[in-house]
Amino acid sequence: MSQVITAQFVDITNKDIYPATVTIADGRIQSIQKIEHAGDALPYILPGFVDAHVHVESSMLVPAEFARLAVVHGTVGTVSDPHEIANVCGIAGVEYMIENGKTVPFKFNFGAPSCVPATIFETAGAHLNAADVDALLQRDEIKYLTEVMNFPGVLNKDPEVVSKIAAAQKAGKPIDGHAPGLRGETAGAYIDAGISTDHECFTKDEALDKLKYGMKILIREGSAAKNFDALIDMLNDYPDMIMFCSDDKHPDSLVLGHINQLCARAVAKGVNVFNVLKATCVNPVKHYKLDIGLLNEGDYADFIIVNDLVNFEVLQTYIDGEQVALNGKSAIKSRQATIINNFTADKKSPADFEYPQPSNHELIPVIEAIDGQLITNKLLVAMQPVNGLLVTDLQNDILKIAVVNRYKQMPIAKGFIKNFCLNRGAIASSVAHDSHNIVVVGVDDESICRAVNLIIAARGGISCVSDTEEMILALPIAGLMSEKDGYEVAEAYTAIDAMSKKLGSTLSSPFMTLSFMALLVIPHLKLSDMGLFDGAEFKLIS
Repeated sequence: MSQVITAQFVDITNKDIYPATVTIADGRIQSIQKIEHAGDALPYILPGFVDAHVHVESSMLVPAEFARLAVVHGTVGTVSDPHEIANVCGIAGVEYMIENGKTVPFKFNFGAPSCVPATIFETAGAHLNAADVDALLQRDEIKYLTEVMNFPGVLNKDPEVVSKIAAAQKAGKPIDGHAPGLRGETAGAYIDAGISTDHECFTKDEALDKLKYGMKILIREGSAAKNFDALIDMLNDYPDMIMFCSDDKHPDSLVLGHINQLCARAVAKGVNVFNVLKATCVNPVKHYKLDIGLLNEGDYADFIIVNDLVNFEVLQTYIDGEQVALNGKSAIKSRQATIINNFTADKKSPADFEYPQPSNHELIPVIEAIDGQLITNKLLVAMQPVNGLLVTDLQNDILKIAVVNRYKQMPIAKGFIKNFCLNRGAIASSVAHDSHNIVVVGVDDESICRAVNLIIAARGGISCVSDTEEMILALPIAGLMSEKDGYEVAEAYTAIDAMSKKLGSTLSSPFMTLSFMALLVIPHLKLSDMGLFDGAEFKLIS
C-alpha cells in the first residue's frame, strides 16, 4: 500500500525548494516527482531532525517515552550516549536502553560508553574496561564510542583509554569528544588521537580553534548548558562541520520543543536555512553512518512536514513510512517500563552533614555555580564557625552542598556552594553526573537530611523540602528515570521545579544545575563522594 504526499520539497543538497509528490511504500521513499502547482500554499517536506548528542536518561524518561515526546517536534532519531545508566548498572544498563528503545518506532543510535567511571576520583556503580567496550562496539546497534571525557588519559596515552579508541577505530566507528577549554596544540593532540567531535565549546574562539584541527563542533542547547548564542554565527562559514544537540534535556522543556526550536532560532539570526537543515538533518546521519533517511529515492521514509521554514511548526512526523505524530499529538502509545536499579544507601541523620571547623582556619574553597553553564568557578572564602562548625551563610548566599554515596556506606562529602540562592529548605537529586550518587544543596542540616532521605526511601529521584512541605519525583529506574507516562513526568517535574524556585532559587533550571555539581570532568571546582575536586589540577583537594 503506497501513500502519496504533495508538498514543497526541500532539497537540502541542491539548495532548492519546489512542489513535488513524494510516494512512500514499504517504509521507503519510492519516488519524488516535481510538479506544477498553482493552488493553495503547500506545507514543506524535509528530512526529520536528529539530536546529535543526548543522554536520554537526563529527560528522566525511558527511551520509549522520550521518543513519544520528541516525535511531536519532528525528531526522528538521536545519537544517544547511555553512560549515565552505564555508570549505575554497567552493560546491563546499556542493554536496557537498547531494548526499551526497540519497543517504539524511533531511531535511537546508542554508543559504547568510553568513561565508566568518568574518573578515579568518584564512586560509580560499575566499571567498563577496554574489553567490555570492544565487545559493545562489535554490535550493530552500537554506532560510535561515546564522549572521551578523560582527555588527560588521551594526552598521556593511558593504555586503557588508547585501547578503547583503538577498538572504535578497528570497528570503523566514530569517536566523540569532550574537552572543555582545551586549546592550541593540546587540542590538536587530542584530536589527532582520533577524536572527531566536541559538544563542550562555550566560546566561539575555542570552537574555531578546534575546527582548524578538523574536529566537528556540536552546538549544544540543553536545559542546563546553553551555548547556542555563542556559537551559531559559525554555521554559515562551516556548514559541513556543525551539528545541533541538546546533551541533557529535562522533561518539561522536551514537552515544549526540541531541535525544531534551534532551527527557528538559527533562521531568525540570519543563518541560511539550507545550512541549518544540513546541521540538523544531514550531518549527523552522514557522520555517524545512521540508518535514517534523507528524503532521497530509496531512503527510509523518515521525514517531517512543517508549516514553514521560519517557525518550523511540525505538522506531521514519519518514521519508516509510519506516521508517528500529527498536529502536536504523538501516535506512540505509552507503556509500562520494567525497573532496573543499583541503590543501597541507608537513611541518614542531620549530624551526618555537619562540617567541622578546619583546625588551621584557612580560607574555604567554595563552588560558584553559573546559570546556563556546566563550568563553575572556584572561590576562596573566609567563613565564620558557629559552635565549632562551618554553616551556611545566607547573607552571602553560601549554602552547604553534600554528596552521599548511593552504592556503599561511606562518609558523606561536604562543601559549600554559591548562586543557588535558596533562603530555606533544600533540594536533592540522585541524577548527579556522572556517577549518580546523591547530591544535595540546602540551608541547614535538617532540611538537607530530609531531602536526602526522601530519595533514599524512593531508591532514586529528585526532592525538594521546606519547613512546611515535601515533594519528590521518584526515579526508580537506575535512580535516573521514571517508569511513568512522559507527559505526567513532565508535569510532576514542573511542579517540583516551581517549588525549588519558591524557596528562592534564581537559577533557570535548579535541578539540572544541581545534577552537574558532581561532574568532575568539567572545570573548575566540583564535589564528588570522595571530596572537593579541582578540575584545572585534575585532583582532589580535600
